[in-house]
Amino acid sequence: MTDTYLDLVNSGFTRTLAKRLGLPRPAVLRRFREGDPLVPGRVLVLHDDDSSDAADVLAETMLGWDLDVHRHASKDDGFGAVVLVLTELSAPSRLREPLLALGGSLRALAPGGRVVTVSRTATEPGLSATLAAARQGVDGMLRSLAKELRGGATGNGIVLGEGVGLDAPSVAGTLRFLLSARSAFVDGQLLTVTSDGGTIPADWDRPLDGQVAVVTGAARGIGAAIARTLARDGASVVVVDVPASGEALAAVANEVRGSALQLDITADDAAARILAHVASRHGRLDLLVHNAGVLRDKLLANMTPKQWDPVLAVNVTAPLRITDQVLASGALGTAPRIVCLASTSGIAGNRGQTNYGASKAGVIGMVRASAGALAAAGGTINAVAPGFIETDMTARIPFATREIARRFNSLQQGGQPQDVAEAIAFLASPQAGGVNGQVLRVCGQNMVGA
Repeated sequence: MTDTYLDLVNSGFTRTLAKRLGLPRPAVLRRFREGDPLVPGRVLVLHDDDSSDAADVLAETMLGWDLDVHRHASKDDGFGAVVLVLTELSAPSRLREPLLALGGSLRALAPGGRVVTVSRTATEPGLSATLAAARQGVDGMLRSLAKELRGGATGNGIVLGEGVGLDAPSVAGTLRFLLSARSAFVDGQLLTVTSDGGTIPADWDRPLDGQVAVVTGAARGIGAAIARTLARDGASVVVVDVPASGEALAAVANEVRGSALQLDITADDAAARILAHVASRHGRLDLLVHNAGVLRDKLLANMTPKQWDPVLAVNVTAPLRITDQVLASGALGTAPRIVCLASTSGIAGNRGQTNYGASKAGVIGMVRASAGALAAAGGTINAVAPGFIETDMTARIPFATREIARRFNSLQQGGQPQDVAEAIAFLASPQAGGVNGQVLRVCGQNMVGA
């Protein structure tokens, strides 16, 4: 779906007119294009007084990616990204100096630039109140800063879990994702690296080479974008959807050079059929993306089983059943990944979506509770929670409501299916092997209902 307003305020006479009238002018976001640089310019690394050594480690990591890394800013410098290292922050008062230094560099941040903080978890057992306050302060600071950035720039954070070192593969992998154009619609988010797990891929552009992926609900929209992105990154993809979408599903399968499986995921034998299909063609299953979902919006006062039952059955009961059966099957590879589609409606709620909100909150609960079982299998399970994404479904929302939903986030626009797909591809990758049981919002820093 095209955002006509976004196109108008970024081109020709209407761009000038919008500027003169003081109208909102959402920026065209920097999204992944093959051959583009990882970062649009220099990278500035800042730190608090106690985190100098940690900043050295991350600077060396980025130098290994052939980035132009600087440790000090001048007024004439322009930067494509600023990385603020706060891993040894000891008190809230110690935030002042690095934050003021960061503030002084923001005017030099390029359009589509990135600000990334690196800090430690505030929930580690045994922390003093002062240390917990300092670490939690980074959360509020980062989310507030992200709302101040302009020109399509974003601000996000990496949080190191208990005992996680700066040299962990998933610290590098998460940093690279957040610096890149792949994270265009991820804003104001803090993603926790929970362990030292994960591996650095042989090829950052094709991290899924040799992997076998299954994507449900893949005939169109976000599901089709996920299939394309996983295939681009090297995976062999099995696309799954209901028989009624068979023609569209076959087209996606042909496009990604994968295979199609028509089935209803709510059927008792859905997992068995998926596993049989994968075994006959590939021998194992490495990546499972629970994308299939349905909406049946209605105010609760008017809700009937006709609206309630299919939403819970497709959105959460089927993923629960399929995940349990896949884990019990022994058919998974040595480092399996499961990624589920949640929603901001499952976090903050949304009017007329008690059924949908319950189902998507249920997905989040499933992910958190299943993290231990996946870790025991050498893998991970995570969720992506989209906000307003430009799809055929959102195109049916009344015009005024749709425009409000588009503009009511820090980036002042809706996301694209590709934005959700990029986040899923990252969480499915080997470099995300230390991220487990987490929920990553892809919403331009907006919570429905918040």
